[in-house]
Amino acid sequence: MIKSSSACGRLHGIFKRSPSFRPPATATATKKRGTLEKMVSRFKKCSESSSFRSRYDIYAITVKRLIKYNRLSMINEILDHQKNFPDMTNETFTAHLIHLYGKAGMFDDARKLFDEMPDLKCPRTVFSFNALLLACINARRFDEIKKLLADFRSELGITFDVVSYSIAINGFCKMGDLVSAEMVFDEMIKSDVEPNLITFNTLLNGFYLNGKFADGERIWSRMVEMNVVPDVRSYNAKLHALALENRMKEAIEVVEEMRDKELELDVFSFNSLIRGFLNGEDLKEAKQWYGEMRRHGCEPNRVTFQFLIPFLCEKGDVGFAVEICEEIFDKKWHARAEVLQLVVNRLVMEAKIQDAEKLVQDGNKHKYELLMP
Repeated sequence: MIKSSSACGRLHGIFKRSPSFRPPATATATKKRGTLEKMVSRFKKCSESSSFRSRYDIYAITVKRLIKYNRLSMINEILDHQKNFPDMTNETFTAHLIHLYGKAGMFDDARKLFDEMPDLKCPRTVFSFNALLLACINARRFDEIKKLLADFRSELGITFDVVSYSIAINGFCKMGDLVSAEMVFDEMIKSDVEPNLITFNTLLNGFYLNGKFADGERIWSRMVEMNVVPDVRSYNAKLHALALENRMKEAIEVVEEMRDKELELDVFSFNSLIRGFLNGEDLKEAKQWYGEMRRHGCEPNRVTFQFLIPFLCEKGDVGFAVEICEEIFDKKWHARAEVLQLVVNRLVMEAKIQDAEKLVQDGNKHKYELLMP
């Protein structure tokens, strides 16, 4: 027992010390495999502890690391090993394993485990079915969605809930099959299952983000009719669509409506506005909305910089680009090195060599590996 606790402690120590666990760069493929095999062995040993088996976060982290190195057989090894424990009679525990198989793109294994649940004396309800449906989508096996919906309703008599329908709608939206997504939505209504905000936001994103603005507005109207109150994500989908179509006057009206309803704009809202004005070659307005973002205490992200900084360089406003770069370093924000390199190149092009050298020096202090051209 002491030995087992010690092994678990070492495993926990790995997680705590190194969230982005990586073998040394000089390690050979054989050594890397050996390191991962030891981790799997410790994990299986720790699984003997019931308290460890309740730590779904550790299961998720371990699977994520094995996915990184494409060790699918090891993922199957640690998840299949769980069949040795009584927790497999618990539907929540088993559903978590099904979900992890999906995260790893191992849908066939997820389906196999779902099929084995009766033999494991584990109940199968809509809860574990939803986990299987989500695994199907996470594994990008979109062709299986309709089959799952048809088979399990008839074979198991499962009554779908709002989560089932929302997951299926999300899957069809991801594959670009908006007709099927809306058909599932209509079936949901006919089955007297009330859609919630997640259902509507999934549909809104599907239509608005695929250039189907009129259809998005139609879904919006249905949402209002059903007394589902839109949130900032709903409005962000609409803002994104308007920005793509360069309809910035309407986008500003949407922002005013959000403020009237006391909805705080987030980084996605501001990014849509900035991108929309950049698409329209309106640098002044784009900079103004960047300033508005900062005044509201909203932190920009990589997407903000990816659109704004290259445009500033292209239009000759390298001074503002340098200001943003320095703030990125100061605030320890994340940006792509290639985007920051554009600023260095522009400074050199304008013969501002000292400024370029300083930016390279500051960037390299933060591990961006910038270079003088």
